[in-house]
Amino acid sequence: MRYFLGLDIGTSGVKAALVDEKGGVKGSVTVAHPLSTPRPGWAEQKPESWWKSTVAAIKQLLASSRVKANQVASIGLSGQMHSSVFLDSEGDVIRPALLWCDGRTTEECREITARVGEQQLREWVSNPALEGFTLPKVLWLRKHEPAAFARLSKVVLAKDYIRYRLTGVLATEPSDASATLMYDTAHLRWSHPILEAMDLDPSIVPEVGASTEVLGKVGSRAAKATGLAKDTPVVGGGADNACGAVGVGLVSPGEAVASWGTSGTVLSPTAEPLVDPAMRAHTFCHAVPGTWYLMGVMLTAGGAFGWHKRELARELRGKKNANDVLNREAEGIAPGAEGITFLPYLQGERTPHRDASARGAFVGLTLAHRRAHLSRAVIEGICFGMRDSLTILRDLSMRIDRVLLTGGGATSRFIRKMQADVYGLPVARVNREEGPAYGAALLGAVGVGAFPDVAAACRATLRRLPAEAPDLETHEKYSAPYHRFRMLYPALRSVIAS
Repeated sequence: MRYFLGLDIGTSGVKAALVDEKGGVKGSVTVAHPLSTPRPGWAEQKPESWWKSTVAAIKQLLASSRVKANQVASIGLSGQMHSSVFLDSEGDVIRPALLWCDGRTTEECREITARVGEQQLREWVSNPALEGFTLPKVLWLRKHEPAAFARLSKVVLAKDYIRYRLTGVLATEPSDASATLMYDTAHLRWSHPILEAMDLDPSIVPEVGASTEVLGKVGSRAAKATGLAKDTPVVGGGADNACGAVGVGLVSPGEAVASWGTSGTVLSPTAEPLVDPAMRAHTFCHAVPGTWYLMGVMLTAGGAFGWHKRELARELRGKKNANDVLNREAEGIAPGAEGITFLPYLQGERTPHRDASARGAFVGLTLAHRRAHLSRAVIEGICFGMRDSLTILRDLSMRIDRVLLTGGGATSRFIRKMQADVYGLPVARVNREEGPAYGAALLGAVGVGAFPDVAAACRATLRRLPAEAPDLETHEKYSAPYHRFRMLYPALRSVIAS
């Protein structure tokens, strides 16, 4: 029996999953790592912590699954998008990585837009200049840490740094490259016009290979550290959202996937690089050849729920059933949380507001409200934020008949039902819960010939579970709370901006 290892370099930890030739999950392990927020709106991590988590996850997984190193046929990589790792000419990390949710680059985004213009951004890179993307982070480094910028040789993304530590190869693939604001998403190449416009040397970006192409093999040092066999093939892999879509079998148009991680995303594939005229949604390359996707992003979905649990339910800290307790509390409150609205903008927002300075809020509190009402409002606020993205995709005439669920929003029956009722669409899961790590493992399997292509891998390994239909009466009950949610951002924005 051969096994395919999928690694997902996430914001809260590294997840490793072993998948067998029939798609069964032999085992999975998650190892946490810290997030640093040195100032409000900033978010950093040390790439070395990703590597330590990766090593620990692989070693634990091999030990717990009793799979021998020579049975691991390939490795697929997935990871957080946009997060910038700055390397010098020796391949050493210059400073902590600036993450996808870091909002310090507003001035740099304005500079990009002023120099290039939104029309050229649409044509060159298919996306607006947003704080989370990689290019503004490079400009921030140049402006605020010139000594560090003088050492810069390469900027790579999270999963690609782990590839480098495993194989010694600096490379990426289109799904992650297209989320840097330096890649010509429509024509599948680095955008030299935008690099030239921003006075950046094209040599700072790595070579690009395919998501299922073997881009390196495990080296001796990495083999010793992890317990993997030397020369194990490592494929291109994909950005976490692309791999998450593969992990639920979403590889062609007609459906969407709603993913709850630290952030929340709604993604739907397209057969061409369709761009939202208002650029509220993002256009990126899929991990499937000849396929793109549109995606809306809220910066704190699971992150907002985690904050609520950590700060407002401290007596539940360390308890395995903490999420279940909060969900049960919320389930006992009627839709609309008896007038409380939660805005989940704890780290700014991307879709639909494109506002790094957006802030979260509870609105409508009274003495009669309890924590259960707040729990309900938090979950509803996350669902409303996801509905914002779904509404934009459908307004662009994208046909979406159902929504596939992955991540934290898929694990709770209560939250699955709420999503169906808020979206007004059937929701469904698949028979695997490993998310991007599973998708990465399938990409690795395709890369070594276990399946002819990604679609075939998904057909052979994934099965849809029965869909959960929305209750149309409940969907209607959410109309007023959702309208209130939509109205609060512009109302509070004027106060925050002053």
